[in-house]
Amino acid sequence: MSESQDPLSYPPIDPVNFDLIIVGTGLSESVVAAAASAAGKTILHLDPNSFYGSHFASLSFLDFTSYLTSPNPLPAVVTTTDSEYVVVDLVHQPICSDVEISCYDEYSFLCENSRKFNIDLGGPRALFSADRTIDLLLKSGAAQYLEFKGIDESFVYEPNGGLANVPDSRGAIFRDKKLSLKEKNQLMRFFKLVQQHLDDNQEEKISEEDMEIPFVSFLEKMKLPPKIKSILLYAIALVDYDQDSNEVCKDLLKTKVGIDCLAQYSSSVGRFPNAPGALLYPIYGEGELSQAFCRRAAVKGCIYVLRMPVVSLLMDKATGLYKGVRLASGQDLYSQQLILDPSFTIPSPLSLSPRDFPCERLQMLSQRDIKGMVARGICITRSSIKPDVSNCSVVYPPRSLYPEQMTSIKSLQIGSNLAVCPEGTFILYFSTLCNNADEGKNLLKAAMNALLTLPVSGNTESISSIQSDSEDTKPIVLWSALYIQKLIVSNFELISSTSTPDGHLNYNDLLDASEKLFRQMYPNEEFFPKATSPEDPTDEDDNGLTLDS
Repeated sequence: MSESQDPLSYPPIDPVNFDLIIVGTGLSESVVAAAASAAGKTILHLDPNSFYGSHFASLSFLDFTSYLTSPNPLPAVVTTTDSEYVVVDLVHQPICSDVEISCYDEYSFLCENSRKFNIDLGGPRALFSADRTIDLLLKSGAAQYLEFKGIDESFVYEPNGGLANVPDSRGAIFRDKKLSLKEKNQLMRFFKLVQQHLDDNQEEKISEEDMEIPFVSFLEKMKLPPKIKSILLYAIALVDYDQDSNEVCKDLLKTKVGIDCLAQYSSSVGRFPNAPGALLYPIYGEGELSQAFCRRAAVKGCIYVLRMPVVSLLMDKATGLYKGVRLASGQDLYSQQLILDPSFTIPSPLSLSPRDFPCERLQMLSQRDIKGMVARGICITRSSIKPDVSNCSVVYPPRSLYPEQMTSIKSLQIGSNLAVCPEGTFILYFSTLCNNADEGKNLLKAAMNALLTLPVSGNTESISSIQSDSEDTKPIVLWSALYIQKLIVSNFELISSTSTPDGHLNYNDLLDASEKLFRQMYPNEEFFPKATSPEDPTDEDDNGLTLDS
């Protein structure tokens, strides 16, 4: 929506009273909308953007660059002073910063084919075939609006510059030419021990003492070599921080959590016939997930209005309690509870509030809980990082790129067969946790340079001629974007806010927070009750998930 839109051009919303108003159509907000609608609540779901998904959206090439480089502020509200409420203006603070966009070649091609791109704002993202996200999609009925395709291969980057397969089955272990016979046998024995521990009928279990020690210590106790340890920790358990460095590790994984991660990975492999690997990705991009939950909510009566900015909160003058919101049109709407997109805050101090106004309840919004940063990078190329592989994941373990690398880097390559880019092109996503923008960008640039060729200038002809003499050519980057995103965690009150996209590959933590928010708002309601009506087939089994062959 343009900033200059006339307030009178906004359509009035009817009714004006709701159980819940939600601002922002990100994944967490959309899940709560669908769950609350299924519980019979009256919901109004608003978004100032012209698209669904907020920070989890998939955008065209031009929309994506525009979103990063010129985020739209809230328009000025045109209203009269209200005698009944204290009107607290909202502030929109973009969660992405330090944007660095480079176009090396074929910019006209990218613009002409802009609509054929669906670029994820919160990538890299994928779903394990047996994780909680799949279970929720099936339980809620949102799965019927989605199609998935399996990620072809999963790799781990080795310090010598090569890509090693992540062994995901007994057959894959023995087919792996980069593993020695001794390493294969060690890995097989370890997987067998884990399977016995998870099998209720087996007596041989991992001891309680071992389950409480760091997972890295348990792997050392099992005398696994460094290469196998790295695969288990960073490519399967997907740990972020260097587990061998107590000084920098902010999240030391315990054995019991590590075993759960291995169990999820193992259960994901081959769960669906057309996806032999562990990971799935939605056709048309990550943004389809938010839209699927929005469609479930709409079926249950949730009202959706895009291009509708909320500019102010209406607070009771006597109690300081939330009462409603004011739109850019000047219309006031009321609800018992409110959920805000994490980019919305209120100014502090509340200089325009009456002196006797009890504003303590608003402090949680003016003091956002920022727990860190994640650096994200995107590249568009004309060829795959691995011949004959279209869709794949890559994990760079700590210290695999250079000695000072203390966090793992996750990467995902998606090709045109998932309808996210024109035929003959590929999108690569990168992400890593970081302490500041410079550190994050340096990590991502090192990861990109390890697998890709980033031209110094717009002319790529010289690079092509040099690489033609080499059998192992790196894909040439046509366009790239780097940006830093704040990690903002949820707050749960009468006015609640959701979390920003985190640094994980999957959505488990985000969906756990969404369920927690729902249960705190509605403790007596079931989170997506099982459907009984044949017209509402939300109780599908595994076959309710559509996978493209």
